[in-house]
Amino acid sequence: MADPARAAKLAQRIKVVVAEALSRKVKDPRLEGITVTDARVTNDLQHATVYYTVFGDQAVQADAAKGLEKAKGVLRQEVGRNITVRLTPSLEFVADQIPVVASNLEELLREARKRDAEVAALAAKAQHAGDADPYKSDASADVDLDDDDFDEEDFDLDDDGNSDEDGHK
Repeated sequence: MADPARAAKLAQRIKVVVAEALSRKVKDPRLEGITVTDARVTNDLQHATVYYTVFGDQAVQADAAKGLEKAKGVLRQEVGRNITVRLTPSLEFVADQIPVVASNLEELLREARKRDAEVAALAAKAQHAGDADPYKSDASADVDLDDDDFDEEDFDLDDDGNSDEDGHK
């Protein structure tokens, strides 16, 4: 087994080689709008998965997939010429789902912002269910309680000096 770091370096090199070969060597018009986004190589360096995106509708994407399958041999030959491994890895092309996932995520974020704005608008118009200050006391604000307002006879002391108002521990 090869080192995972070597496999990662090889994957990056394959990504660059395939992208350049698509633009220079392969003359298929179905492959003009392809962008190579990522490549991954197994640890034994025998199989490479190349991820790509194509902008357009489903028909354009299906044509690009057919074109890649047809050009697989030429692309593998270019990879074999430009990398330094004993055996050229087999290539597999997979349509990348990142743009689809990103658009779904953007839609969810847009919906969350809309709901946050609705909640903020409701909160701006909201009123208290009860009094504005639910912690009001019956004592007037003029009365100040000091330490000398408590008498010692209000407290019952036990033998240890611990006490409470009712004389309970």
